[in-house]
Amino acid sequence: MYPRLGVNIDHIATLRQARKTVPNPDPVYAAYLAEQAGADQITVHLREDRRHIQDRDLKILKETIQTRLNLEMANTQEMLKIALYLKPFSATLVPEKREEITTEGGLDVMRHQDALTRTVNMLKEAGIRSSLFIDPDLDQIRASHKAGSDAVEIHTGKYCEAKSLPEENHEFQAILGSVKAGRKLGLQIFAGHGLNYHNLKRLLQIEEIEEYNIGHSIIARAVFVGLPQAVREMVELIRSKG
Repeated sequence: MYPRLGVNIDHIATLRQARKTVPNPDPVYAAYLAEQAGADQITVHLREDRRHIQDRDLKILKETIQTRLNLEMANTQEMLKIALYLKPFSATLVPEKREEITTEGGLDVMRHQDALTRTVNMLKEAGIRSSLFIDPDLDQIRASHKAGSDAVEIHTGKYCEAKSLPEENHEFQAILGSVKAGRKLGLQIFAGHGLNYHNLKRLLQIEEIEEYNIGHSIIARAVFVGLPQAVREMVELIRSKG
């Protein structure tokens, strides 16, 4: 079995929102193209300030996508209410700050153990797969397991931003150790943030990673070759294991 590819289409919506008076480019159509090109999942982040994905997008995506819908969301009552109403295939709980351009790090599950456990339990009762977006840290892995989450998504930002080979090696080993520890505890292991057609290759050596959620690099590539081709190239990379 190959790892799954979740295509994050937030940046399509970002481009649309730059001109709020026009409906294009439509992230719903982008999801269709990504699925046709081989994506296993569509990932969207509905932010509190609605800077890109809108409620309308989420509702139509739930009705139209043929693969899986993965909703990235902050652990707030508003977002939980939306998730429980729409029932996406999965919900990935992420930290969120208004001033950040993109998600800057993983959840502090240890600090917010009780609140996250309550949300995970409510998602499970609704039949929604839960995942916690965390840094590659053994304590956070253990806390995620204690919270009852089905999965963790390892934040790969520091690995992707490494400025030297020793730094990259250090971050790779942190990811590897966290993946191994998570699997021993029975967690499903996903990865995402900053991944592209080059730095993904090394992570594909880690067989326990079941899913990659990738957005910016695919959408950036699509500017030049089109979205279907950009998605196909990433699918082929994953299936070739680098």
